[in-house]
Amino acid sequence: MRRATSNKRLQRTAGFAVCTLKRHIVSCRSVKVIPRELGLSFQIDTNRINARSGLAAMNRLEGWRREGLIEILLSEPAQHEATVDGNVARVRKAYSYIASLDTFRSPEETTQENKVEEILFPGGVRTASERSDVRIVAHALKYCCILITADGGSRRQPGGILGHRSELANQLGVKVMTDEEAVLLVAQKIRDRDEAARRLASVTGEILPDWIGCD
Repeated sequence: MRRATSNKRLQRTAGFAVCTLKRHIVSCRSVKVIPRELGLSFQIDTNRINARSGLAAMNRLEGWRREGLIEILLSEPAQHEATVDGNVARVRKAYSYIASLDTFRSPEETTQENKVEEILFPGGVRTASERSDVRIVAHALKYCCILITADGGSRRQPGGILGHRSELANQLGVKVMTDEEAVLLVAQKIRDRDEAARRLASVTGEILPDWIGCD
């Protein structure tokens, strides 16, 4: 009798385990397929428009953009700045990007822009180029984009946008990086995405998308 009771308990336990496993698999199968797109939105500064395709890092980023992995935008102030010298190739490239419009600014956005100016130019803006720098950073903040630039952060120009990126990040939450750093970020996101897709496929039994390991 005890052995029969014990067998029944084992059967119930095993049955419970099987049901639990089935529910787990069904639950995993209900998870949406991991998308190829990485959820990264960048805005580029005027100096990263890359009209002649001579910037290796920007070429790689633009390739990922064409594949739909990332979004690259241009702010209207940067777009306008790119057209001033009348360079046809530069103008054509500038207008190939979707531009964030320089629309009406709310009181909060005005306060944020003033803070950007205070960080970049403590003595106040003195030139149209400096005003454009402020507006470009403010656009990246407003539209929740990572700003890619080559402005500053060097021996020749220790200040500039890159030279103040820590303050911009800590005080306003806007991320600023070089195009080379953006490539490293995207590459890491691709590795993380592929690994997540492989883990999911190992549980669900689904076939991996053909783009895994190819981006």
